[in-house]
Amino acid sequence: MVSSTVDAVIAAPRDVVYKFFTERDGINPYIPVDFTLKTPGSPTPSGVGAQYFIGKAGVGIVEETTKLVPGELMEYKIIKGAPVKRHVGTITFTDAGNGTLVSYTMESEPSLPIPAKVVELGLENLINQFLKGAQKALR
Repeated sequence: MVSSTVDAVIAAPRDVVYKFFTERDGINPYIPVDFTLKTPGSPTPSGVGAQYFIGKAGVGIVEETTKLVPGELMEYKIIKGAPVKRHVGTITFTDAGNGTLVSYTMESEPSLPIPAKVVELGLENLINQFLKGAQKALR
């Protein structure tokens, strides 16, 4: 299992940042792929069990929201479309002096023989795209 964590401060209140990350399709204008809700979660469409297709032109992956702690934590896993045995994303939210500290971790176990350092760099790149998109959106 390979893991990568990136921390960033987003200049917005924690409840706003949490909502932005958990209602996944709000980030679409700010990153190179689209999130499309395929299966609503509970008790809200973006709640636990929500499944999102992530990609472009029908090519991509499906992730499922597995845990939500309002204002504090979001966790998801990839359930389809990626060459991984297991992939989990965990995002935590805490107050920072000038906004919200977002700590974004991705853990992945590829099903193909890929060097750990390559996977780690790939995960870090993905996380940075999401964090930069959020920073642009929530200025």
